[in-house]
This record gives sequence, structure tokens and C-alpha cells, in this order.
Amino acid sequence: MLAVPATEIPEPEPAWAAEFKWDGVRAVAYVSAGRLRLLSRSDRDMTGTYPELADLAARAGTRSMVLDGEIAAFDSGRPSFAALQRRMHVGDPGPRLVAAVPVTYLVFDIMDLDGQPLIGEPYARRRAILEAQPVTGPHVHVPPSFPGGGQAVLAVSVRDGLEGVVLKRLDSPYQPGRRSPAWLKIKNRRVLDVVVGGISPGRGHRAGQIGSLLVGIPTGRGLAYAGRVGTGFTQPELRALEGLLAPLRRDSPPFGSPVPPAQARNVTWVQPRLVIEVSYAEQTPDGMLRAAAYQGLKATWDEHGAGTLAARRAKHVRAALLRPELVGTALLRPELVGTTDFGAELVSAASLVAEQAGIRLGLVRRIGIARHVDLLRVALSKSCPP
Repeated sequence: MLAVPATEIPEPEPAWAAEFKWDGVRAVAYVSAGRLRLLSRSDRDMTGTYPELADLAARAGTRSMVLDGEIAAFDSGRPSFAALQRRMHVGDPGPRLVAAVPVTYLVFDIMDLDGQPLIGEPYARRRAILEAQPVTGPHVHVPPSFPGGGQAVLAVSVRDGLEGVVLKRLDSPYQPGRRSPAWLKIKNRRVLDVVVGGISPGRGHRAGQIGSLLVGIPTGRGLAYAGRVGTGFTQPELRALEGLLAPLRRDSPPFGSPVPPAQARNVTWVQPRLVIEVSYAEQTPDGMLRAAAYQGLKATWDEHGAGTLAARRAKHVRAALLRPELVGTALLRPELVGTTDFGAELVSAASLVAEQAGIRLGLVRRIGIARHVDLLRVALSKSCPP
């Protein structure tokens, strides 16, 4: 059973239980006759990959059960997917690796006990049965569930840097293999300002455009490479970024740390001047941002402390308030406007204004050049008052 993404705690809150979301790999455990079998979501046998979990079968004794949970590796008390990656694809790990990167099986549901199916039982009943089983040990844990505690659990997950929370209806049955709205997941995302140092070309529907941006984090030793950002862009934002980055091209990487060869292939390097905001799941021990997504333009970055792009863009928008026909052209024919820094910023700003004002570009195109000016004047006056 899989959870549906959500952005807020569901109501009524007392009808739901909250659990912490663990940043690991999903695993179903089949325990029978003192033996353990672990299967992934794709039914891949993972039993040999995590030999330390065999103790689960020994603790279960003569009982048989089918459990659902997450395998996680911890670093400084928090789940670390980066640490877990050292174990995930090693089919028969040696004692040294097992000791260096131990894992824990975090059990959150039970589907069968001694041959008796439990999937039709409500979540609250299954949790009570699960918590009564003798499965907890050095590498197996049953994390707590908090009925009615969604807001508090979410706040703690943010405070402690956890991946997020899962909300489960107390009356919900277990639906194997189905993504059900009876389970909701809210992921916490961290936000960071990074500097663009390279452009990887797009493929498929993004052919001829930016595929991803190679970014870095300023340090005392220069710009430390932090990975790629390839999601979160709108088409107007891609056009604006292309216009801003085009004059910044250079022949060599601007990063003070190496870029993996596979990620450096076919990259156009740029001067490290453009700062963007990204959200990400975690930063790995080697400094990479995992699951990074673009959030917006922030500033320019150089040793002379250049002014922020946000301030310059706001200035352009305020000026455009006096010339809404220019903003209309930026929306309707961005290829004519976005060839300079000013134009690219104006295209991005105009798109943002239209989006915030609820103006659909299709509607603007249908009513034509002659009539869109008044519509944009109203939108600009609401979104960017002088």
C-alpha cells in the first residue's frame, strides 16, 4: 500500500494517525519457521543484502507473519539515504561493510499473522496487533504511531531534519500494491541558495533547452560542486535563464571541486554569477544535493558584491507598469524580447505577474494585441503597485 502526496494535515485530525517518514527503501518481510525473506516493492529478493535483519525471524519464534516497513541507515541519529546507498546494491556484503553501515528495519504494518490475513482490519487494529509482536531487536524497530497528532509530528519532523510524515486513516484497511488516499505523505524540503556554474543540454521534450543546471555552494576555498538541478522550471523561466546565462559562457568549470565525468559530459560552463534558490531532500556527505528542484532566481554572486537580480527585476516590472504594452509583448513574443539581460528578466517577471493575476496566456492571445493592454494594466497594478 502506497501513500498519496499531500501538502497539509488532513481534517478531521483525530481520524488520522501520524507516523514519521523514513528515508530508506520499502521492504515486505515474510517470516515463517524461523526464516526471513525480504522483498522490495518490485518483488526483488533483498534478504542477502541485509543479513543483520535475520534476527527478526529468530525473535518471532514459531510465529509466522508478513510485515511492511522501511529499511534505513542512520547517520548521527537521522536516516541517511546516502549512507544506505552503500548497501543497497551489494548482494552479499562482508562483515566490514555491515559493521560500517548497519541498517534498521522500521516496521509500520502487519498484513498476516499465523496464516490469518489482516489486510481487511482497520489500521488501528493492525497497529495494536503489530505492537504486541516480539519483533523488536538491535536492527528491528516498531516506530510509534500518533493518533490525532499530525501537526505535532510534522513540526517535530521539521525540527529534527526528518524526511516528513505519513498520515493514515485509523479506519483504513490495507490495500496491497495500491496508492490510496487513505494514506497521505507530506515531505519536508530544505531550501538553499546555490550558484550556477554549468548548463547540461536537454533531451526529449527539452531538446534545445536547458536540461539541468550544474550548481555549487560558495566556500572559503571557492565554489564547491553540489550536483545538478533539472526540475521545477516553467517554460518562461527556462527562457529567462537561457538569456541570462548565454553571455556568461566560459571554457572551463568554475568549481573548486571535481565534477564527475558523467555529469560533465556536453556541459556548457558559465561564469559563476547567477544565484538560484533550490529545494532539496538532503545533502550527502560528499556535498551533493539530492532531489534538488529549482525555486527561482535570487541574486548575482561575485567578489564585488553585485546587486540582486530580484531588485533589478522589480525595478523593471515597476517601469513596465507605465508600459503594459511592453509586458504584453514579453508574454506574447518572448523570443523578440528575451535576447538581453533586461529582456530576459522582463519575460520572467511578466510571466510571474500574469500567473499571480490569474491571466492565461491562451486568453491573452485570443483577445489579441489591441485588447490585452488594459487587461495587463489591471494585472500589473494589482501585482506590482508603484
